[in-house]
Amino acid sequence: MTTTGHEGAEALKALEALEPFGPVQPLEPVEPVEPVELWAALRLRTQARIGLGRAGSALPTRHRLELQAAHAAARDAVHSPFDPDAVTARLPDLPVIRVRSAAPDRLTYLQRPDLGRRLHPTDRAHLPVGDWDVVFVVADGLSSRAVHDHAAQMVRATAARLPDLRIGPVVLAEQARVALGDDIAAAMGATAVVVLVGERPGMSAADSLGAYLTHRPRPGTTTDADRNCLSNIRPPLGLTYETASRKLAALLTKARELGATGVRLKDTEEEPGELRG
Repeated sequence: MTTTGHEGAEALKALEALEPFGPVQPLEPVEPVEPVELWAALRLRTQARIGLGRAGSALPTRHRLELQAAHAAARDAVHSPFDPDAVTARLPDLPVIRVRSAAPDRLTYLQRPDLGRRLHPTDRAHLPVGDWDVVFVVADGLSSRAVHDHAAQMVRATAARLPDLRIGPVVLAEQARVALGDDIAAAMGATAVVVLVGERPGMSAADSLGAYLTHRPRPGTTTDADRNCLSNIRPPLGLTYETASRKLAALLTKARELGATGVRLKDTEEEPGELRG
């Protein structure tokens, strides 16, 4: 929309007439806020990539290289082989059993999630049957690095908080997904299963461990709604072993009282160790 000089002058007079205090005065200049320090302070409180700036129409070279390095670390975490011996060495006082899923190799595991949820037929016969309250399954999942770094410490820390429960042998599962724990627990006669699994790597973390708790799992029937999950176990940047094991032990105790996990079991921890269903 354009106006002539006469129309513009008339509009200015009308505006001044509406202003009870006379002509509108220009605002005092405001000192511009420099965002660099603000973004720097925020980046200290998160691993998210925020306020990275730009070089022309692209990311600055340093941040672009960091992104490529993070992507490479995530790919390595997914494809690096699981080393059961490394985990076993960190559990010297606990019986350990090794099993495989029905996925014969890593490529098949990635392409066929369903096979990663089922036990290899041969390995099922190697599992002992007992009156176990809980069995721990250490599964490579999508980050063997997370399992190597954190799983054994979580097993020991959680088991130490459950002196009154009958804990079965630790099962190390290769090419495994979370639901493989249902098959293992059913085969062993365990009431509950805790699956410690390498979580899907992100661009900020390639070593995150998840803990999935299921009470009375039913192979092929149990869904994610029937589980409780603690994620991002990776001290010092995520949950510490002390915090995660305390929460997990409290959830196990409450699950036994409720006879259920998942949506019926809420982690509403107000005091350390206090949970409500």
